[in-house]
Amino acid sequence: MATYKQIQEFLKNEHGRTFKSCWIAHVKSDHGLTKRQAPNRYEPDKRVHPCPHEYRQHVENALKHFKMIP
Repeated sequence: MATYKQIQEFLKNEHGRTFKSCWIAHVKSDHGLTKRQAPNRYEPDKRVHPCPHEYRQHVENALKHFKMIP
């Protein structure tokens, strides 16, 4: 399984911008890849920085590249 840093580097090389790790975490949790909730989350039911809709497909493509999702 790829680390957040590896996914961020892949996305930076592919799209020329930095993607926040919280965006990656949001997409991973939507696909059931996270095992637990981060202990420093302010509100368990709400994300402070959810992944913007326009970048979601890029993150999903990166997860597919690393064979984390089909």
